[in-house]
Amino acid sequence: MSPFRAILFKVGSVLLFVCMSALIKLASDEVPPGQAVFFRSFFAIPVILGWLALRHEMRTGLRTIMPMGHVWRGLVGTTSMGLGFAGLAYLPLSEVQAILYTAPLLVVIFAAMFLGEEVRVFRLTAVAMGLCGVLIVLSPRLTAMQDGTLGTGEALGAIMVLGAAVFAALAQVFVRKLVRTEQTSAIVFWFSVTASVLGLATLPFGWAIPSASALAMLVGAGILGGFGQILLTTSYRLADVSVVAPFEYSSMLLTVAIGYWVFDEVPTLVMLSGVALVIAAGVLIIWRERALGLERAKQRKAVPPH
Repeated sequence: MSPFRAILFKVGSVLLFVCMSALIKLASDEVPPGQAVFFRSFFAIPVILGWLALRHEMRTGLRTIMPMGHVWRGLVGTTSMGLGFAGLAYLPLSEVQAILYTAPLLVVIFAAMFLGEEVRVFRLTAVAMGLCGVLIVLSPRLTAMQDGTLGTGEALGAIMVLGAAVFAALAQVFVRKLVRTEQTSAIVFWFSVTASVLGLATLPFGWAIPSASALAMLVGAGILGGFGQILLTTSYRLADVSVVAPFEYSSMLLTVAIGYWVFDEVPTLVMLSGVALVIAAGVLIIWRERALGLERAKQRKAVPPH
Protein backbone atom coordinates (compact mmCIF):
# COMPACT_ATOMS: atom_id res chain seq x y z
CA MET A 1 0.00 0.00 0.00
CA SER A 2 1.35 3.40 -1.03
CA PRO A 3 -1.43 6.03 -0.87
CA PHE A 4 0.72 8.98 -1.95
CA ARG A 5 2.00 7.19 -5.07
CA ALA A 6 -1.52 5.93 -5.78
CA ILE A 7 -2.89 9.48 -5.70
CA LEU A 8 -0.11 10.68 -8.02
CA PHE A 9 -0.88 7.89 -10.49
CA LYS A 10 -4.61 8.64 -10.29
CA VAL A 11 -4.14 12.37 -10.94
CA GLY A 12 -1.74 11.49 -13.75
CA SER A 13 -4.36 9.23 -15.34
CA VAL A 14 -6.98 11.97 -15.02
CA LEU A 15 -4.66 14.43 -16.76
CA LEU A 16 -4.01 12.00 -19.62
CA PHE A 17 -7.71 11.23 -20.08
CA VAL A 18 -8.61 14.94 -20.13
CA CYS A 19 -5.88 15.60 -22.72
CA MET A 20 -7.19 12.62 -24.69
CA SER A 21 -10.70 14.11 -24.70
CA ALA A 22 -9.30 17.47 -25.80
CA LEU A 23 -7.54 15.80 -28.76
CA ILE A 24 -10.74 14.00 -29.72
CA LYS A 25 -12.65 17.29 -29.53
CA LEU A 26 -10.05 19.01 -31.73
CA ALA A 27 -10.34 16.22 -34.32
CA SER A 28 -14.15 16.02 -34.15
CA ASP A 29 -14.56 18.57 -36.94
CA GLU A 30 -12.88 16.17 -39.36
CA VAL A 31 -13.81 12.64 -38.29
CA PRO A 32 -17.04 10.95 -37.12
CA PRO A 33 -17.31 9.46 -33.60
CA GLY A 34 -16.97 5.84 -34.76
CA GLN A 35 -13.65 6.59 -36.42
CA ALA A 36 -12.46 8.36 -33.26
CA VAL A 37 -13.46 5.31 -31.20
CA PHE A 38 -11.36 3.07 -33.44
CA PHE A 39 -8.23 5.22 -33.19
CA ARG A 40 -8.65 5.75 -29.43
CA SER A 41 -8.95 2.00 -28.84
CA PHE A 42 -6.63 0.51 -31.46
CA PHE A 43 -3.58 2.64 -30.64
CA ALA A 44 -4.03 1.94 -26.93
CA ILE A 45 -3.48 -1.80 -27.53
CA PRO A 46 0.32 -1.65 -28.19
CA VAL A 47 0.76 0.42 -25.03
CA ILE A 48 -1.18 -2.11 -22.95
CA LEU A 49 0.71 -5.07 -24.48
CA GLY A 50 4.04 -3.34 -23.82
CA TRP A 51 3.04 -2.79 -20.20
CA LEU A 52 2.09 -6.46 -19.78
CA ALA A 53 5.37 -7.55 -21.41
CA LEU A 54 7.37 -5.41 -18.97
CA ARG A 55 5.48 -7.02 -16.09
CA HIS A 56 5.95 -10.51 -17.60
CA GLU A 57 2.18 -10.98 -17.59
CA MET A 58 1.53 -11.63 -21.29
CA ARG A 59 0.29 -15.18 -20.65
CA THR A 60 -1.68 -14.68 -17.48
CA GLY A 61 -2.75 -11.07 -18.07
CA LEU A 62 -4.86 -11.80 -21.16
CA ARG A 63 -6.44 -15.05 -19.97
CA THR A 64 -10.22 -14.98 -19.70
CA ILE A 65 -12.80 -17.27 -18.17
CA MET A 66 -15.86 -15.27 -19.30
CA PRO A 67 -15.34 -14.21 -22.95
CA MET A 68 -18.97 -13.23 -23.44
CA GLY A 69 -18.78 -11.03 -20.36
CA HIS A 70 -16.05 -9.06 -22.12
CA VAL A 71 -18.19 -8.84 -25.26
CA TRP A 72 -21.15 -7.37 -23.38
CA ARG A 73 -18.92 -5.00 -21.42
CA GLY A 74 -17.31 -3.98 -24.71
CA LEU A 75 -20.63 -3.29 -26.42
CA VAL A 76 -21.91 -1.14 -23.58
CA GLY A 77 -18.59 0.63 -22.97
CA THR A 78 -18.04 1.36 -26.66
CA THR A 79 -21.54 2.82 -26.94
CA SER A 80 -20.69 5.11 -24.03
CA MET A 81 -17.40 6.13 -25.64
CA GLY A 82 -19.05 6.83 -29.00
CA LEU A 83 -21.81 8.95 -27.50
CA GLY A 84 -19.31 10.87 -25.39
CA PHE A 85 -17.07 11.57 -28.39
CA ALA A 86 -20.09 12.69 -30.40
CA GLY A 87 -21.14 15.07 -27.62
CA LEU A 88 -17.66 16.63 -27.53
CA ALA A 89 -18.33 18.12 -30.97
CA TYR A 90 -21.27 20.16 -29.63
CA LEU A 91 -20.62 21.02 -25.99
CA PRO A 92 -17.81 22.67 -24.00
CA LEU A 93 -15.23 20.24 -22.63
CA SER A 94 -16.01 21.06 -18.99
CA GLU A 95 -19.75 20.62 -19.52
CA VAL A 96 -19.23 17.19 -21.06
CA GLN A 97 -17.12 16.20 -18.05
CA ALA A 98 -19.73 17.55 -15.64
CA ILE A 99 -22.51 15.48 -17.23
CA LEU A 100 -20.31 12.36 -17.23
CA TYR A 101 -20.06 12.68 -13.44
CA THR A 102 -23.59 11.24 -13.49
CA ALA A 103 -22.16 7.77 -14.15
CA PRO A 104 -20.92 6.93 -10.60
CA LEU A 105 -24.29 8.01 -9.23
CA LEU A 106 -26.16 5.77 -11.64
CA VAL A 107 -23.88 2.84 -10.78
CA VAL A 108 -25.43 2.82 -7.30
CA ILE A 109 -28.91 2.46 -8.81
CA PHE A 110 -27.92 -0.10 -11.45
CA ALA A 111 -25.98 -2.20 -8.93
CA ALA A 112 -29.14 -2.45 -6.85
CA MET A 113 -31.25 -3.31 -9.91
CA PHE A 114 -28.97 -5.84 -11.61
CA LEU A 115 -26.58 -7.11 -8.92
CA GLY A 116 -28.95 -7.13 -5.98
CA GLU A 117 -26.75 -4.81 -3.91
CA GLU A 118 -28.48 -3.25 -0.93
CA VAL A 119 -28.84 0.52 -1.18
CA ARG A 120 -29.96 2.38 1.92
CA VAL A 121 -31.39 5.83 2.48
CA PHE A 122 -28.03 7.58 2.85
CA ARG A 123 -26.74 6.59 -0.59
CA LEU A 124 -30.12 7.13 -2.25
CA THR A 125 -30.19 10.66 -0.80
CA ALA A 126 -26.67 11.29 -2.12
CA VAL A 127 -27.68 10.01 -5.55
CA ALA A 128 -30.76 12.27 -5.57
CA MET A 129 -28.58 15.23 -4.58
CA GLY A 130 -26.12 14.45 -7.38
CA LEU A 131 -28.87 14.10 -9.97
CA CYS A 132 -30.20 17.50 -8.90
CA GLY A 133 -26.74 18.86 -9.59
CA VAL A 134 -26.81 17.32 -13.08
CA LEU A 135 -30.17 18.98 -13.72
CA ILE A 136 -28.64 22.31 -12.71
CA VAL A 137 -25.82 21.74 -15.21
CA LEU A 138 -28.36 20.89 -17.91
CA SER A 139 -30.85 23.61 -16.96
CA PRO A 140 -29.56 26.23 -19.44
CA ARG A 141 -29.93 23.65 -22.23
CA LEU A 142 -33.40 22.60 -21.06
CA THR A 143 -34.58 26.21 -20.74
CA ALA A 144 -33.23 27.09 -24.17
CA MET A 145 -34.93 24.03 -25.66
CA GLN A 146 -38.28 25.20 -24.22
CA ASP A 147 -37.72 28.71 -25.54
CA GLY A 148 -36.71 27.42 -28.94
CA THR A 149 -33.43 29.33 -28.80
CA LEU A 150 -31.11 26.33 -28.45
CA GLY A 151 -29.44 24.98 -31.56
CA THR A 152 -30.25 21.41 -32.51
CA GLY A 153 -26.59 20.46 -32.16
CA GLU A 154 -26.31 21.60 -28.54
CA ALA A 155 -29.54 19.87 -27.57
CA LEU A 156 -28.42 16.68 -29.28
CA GLY A 157 -24.98 16.96 -27.68
CA ALA A 158 -26.45 17.20 -24.17
CA ILE A 159 -28.66 14.16 -24.80
CA MET A 160 -25.76 12.14 -26.22
CA VAL A 161 -23.42 12.88 -23.30
CA LEU A 162 -26.16 12.01 -20.82
CA GLY A 163 -26.62 8.74 -22.72
CA ALA A 164 -22.86 8.21 -22.51
CA ALA A 165 -23.06 8.52 -18.72
CA VAL A 166 -25.89 5.97 -18.57
CA PHE A 167 -23.97 3.44 -20.66
CA ALA A 168 -20.76 4.13 -18.69
CA ALA A 169 -22.64 3.24 -15.50
CA LEU A 170 -23.94 0.03 -17.10
CA ALA A 171 -20.39 -0.80 -18.19
CA GLN A 172 -19.24 -0.47 -14.57
CA VAL A 173 -21.91 -2.97 -13.54
CA PHE A 174 -20.50 -5.44 -16.08
CA VAL A 175 -16.99 -4.75 -14.76
CA ARG A 176 -18.16 -5.51 -11.21
CA LYS A 177 -19.22 -8.92 -12.48
CA LEU A 178 -16.03 -9.48 -14.45
CA VAL A 179 -13.63 -8.67 -11.59
CA ARG A 180 -14.91 -11.71 -9.73
CA THR A 181 -13.13 -14.00 -12.21
CA GLU A 182 -11.01 -11.81 -14.52
CA GLN A 183 -7.78 -9.90 -14.05
CA THR A 184 -7.87 -6.14 -14.52
CA SER A 185 -5.37 -6.34 -17.38
CA ALA A 186 -7.63 -8.76 -19.26
CA ILE A 187 -10.62 -6.45 -18.79
CA VAL A 188 -8.65 -3.47 -20.09
CA PHE A 189 -7.13 -5.34 -23.05
CA TRP A 190 -10.27 -7.08 -24.29
CA PHE A 191 -12.26 -3.87 -24.00
CA SER A 192 -9.74 -2.13 -26.26
CA VAL A 193 -9.97 -5.01 -28.75
CA THR A 194 -13.78 -5.02 -28.73
CA ALA A 195 -13.97 -1.24 -29.07
CA SER A 196 -11.49 -1.34 -31.97
CA VAL A 197 -13.61 -3.93 -33.81
CA LEU A 198 -16.84 -2.02 -33.19
CA GLY A 199 -15.23 1.26 -34.20
CA LEU A 200 -13.94 -0.34 -37.41
CA ALA A 201 -17.45 -1.63 -38.11
CA THR A 202 -18.58 1.97 -38.59
CA LEU A 203 -16.31 2.32 -41.66
CA PRO A 204 -19.18 1.77 -44.17
CA PHE A 205 -21.13 4.61 -42.53
CA GLY A 206 -18.71 7.24 -43.72
CA TRP A 207 -15.20 7.61 -42.39
CA ALA A 208 -13.24 10.68 -43.42
CA ILE A 209 -9.68 11.08 -44.61
CA PRO A 210 -8.23 13.23 -41.80
CA SER A 211 -5.56 15.85 -42.24
CA ALA A 212 -2.07 15.10 -40.95
CA SER A 213 -2.73 17.12 -37.79
CA ALA A 214 -6.07 15.40 -37.10
CA LEU A 215 -4.48 11.99 -37.71
CA ALA A 216 -1.73 12.82 -35.22
CA MET A 217 -4.36 13.90 -32.69
CA LEU A 218 -6.30 10.64 -33.09
CA VAL A 219 -3.19 8.47 -32.74
CA GLY A 220 -2.08 10.60 -29.80
CA ALA A 221 -5.49 10.16 -28.16
CA GLY A 222 -5.12 6.38 -28.40
CA ILE A 223 -1.63 6.40 -26.91
CA LEU A 224 -2.65 8.76 -24.11
CA GLY A 225 -5.68 6.58 -23.40
CA GLY A 226 -3.48 3.50 -23.13
CA PHE A 227 -1.04 5.14 -20.73
CA GLY A 228 -3.93 6.66 -18.79
CA GLN A 229 -5.44 3.22 -18.30
CA ILE A 230 -2.12 1.86 -17.04
CA LEU A 231 -1.74 4.69 -14.51
CA LEU A 232 -5.36 4.22 -13.41
CA THR A 233 -4.93 0.47 -12.93
CA THR A 234 -1.68 0.97 -11.03
CA SER A 235 -3.25 3.56 -8.73
CA TYR A 236 -5.94 1.11 -7.63
CA ARG A 237 -3.29 -1.54 -6.98
CA LEU A 238 -1.41 0.79 -4.63
CA ALA A 239 -4.31 1.97 -2.42
CA ASP A 240 -7.95 1.38 -1.60
CA VAL A 241 -10.61 2.67 -3.95
CA SER A 242 -11.93 5.00 -1.25
CA VAL A 243 -8.53 6.74 -1.10
CA VAL A 244 -8.03 7.08 -4.85
CA ALA A 245 -11.52 7.56 -6.30
CA PRO A 246 -12.23 11.12 -5.02
CA PHE A 247 -9.30 12.42 -7.07
CA GLU A 248 -11.32 11.63 -10.21
CA TYR A 249 -12.97 14.99 -9.61
CA SER A 250 -9.69 16.81 -10.19
CA SER A 251 -10.62 16.35 -13.85
CA MET A 252 -13.00 19.31 -13.55
CA LEU A 253 -10.15 21.69 -12.77
CA LEU A 254 -8.19 20.31 -15.70
CA THR A 255 -11.10 20.46 -18.16
CA VAL A 256 -11.89 24.04 -17.16
CA ALA A 257 -8.23 25.02 -17.66
CA ILE A 258 -7.84 23.24 -21.00
CA GLY A 259 -11.26 24.43 -22.15
CA TYR A 260 -10.30 28.02 -21.40
CA TRP A 261 -6.81 27.99 -22.93
CA VAL A 262 -7.48 25.75 -25.94
CA PHE A 263 -11.15 26.27 -26.82
CA ASP A 264 -11.85 29.72 -25.29
CA GLU A 265 -14.59 28.16 -23.14
CA VAL A 266 -15.61 29.98 -19.96
CA PRO A 267 -17.70 27.92 -17.50
CA THR A 268 -20.85 29.56 -16.16
CA LEU A 269 -21.63 29.99 -12.47
CA VAL A 270 -24.73 27.80 -12.93
CA MET A 271 -22.65 24.94 -14.33
CA LEU A 272 -20.03 25.21 -11.58
CA SER A 273 -22.70 25.20 -8.84
CA GLY A 274 -24.25 22.09 -10.35
CA VAL A 275 -20.85 20.42 -10.58
CA ALA A 276 -20.15 21.22 -6.92
CA LEU A 277 -23.37 19.43 -5.95
CA VAL A 278 -22.53 16.39 -8.11
CA ILE A 279 -18.99 16.17 -6.71
CA ALA A 280 -20.26 16.45 -3.13
CA ALA A 281 -22.71 13.62 -3.79
CA GLY A 282 -19.98 11.47 -5.34
CA VAL A 283 -17.63 12.00 -2.41
CA LEU A 284 -20.41 11.15 0.05
CA ILE A 285 -21.10 7.89 -1.80
CA ILE A 286 -17.38 7.00 -1.80
CA TRP A 287 -17.17 7.80 1.93
CA ARG A 288 -20.23 5.64 2.62
CA GLU A 289 -18.80 2.76 0.56
CA ARG A 290 -15.62 2.95 2.66
CA ALA A 291 -17.59 2.97 5.91
CA LEU A 292 -19.61 -0.06 4.80
CA GLY A 293 -16.43 -1.85 3.75
CA LEU A 294 -14.84 -1.30 7.16
CA GLU A 295 -18.03 -2.50 8.83
CA ARG A 296 -18.08 -5.70 6.76
CA ALA A 297 -14.40 -6.31 7.55
CA LYS A 298 -15.11 -6.02 11.30
CA GLN A 299 -18.01 -8.44 10.98
CA ARG A 300 -15.84 -10.97 9.15
CA LYS A 301 -13.17 -10.75 11.87
CA ALA A 302 -15.83 -11.22 14.54
CA VAL A 303 -17.00 -14.49 12.98
CA PRO A 304 -15.03 -17.42 14.52
CA PRO A 305 -13.31 -19.76 12.00
CA HIS A 306 -14.96 -23.12 11.41
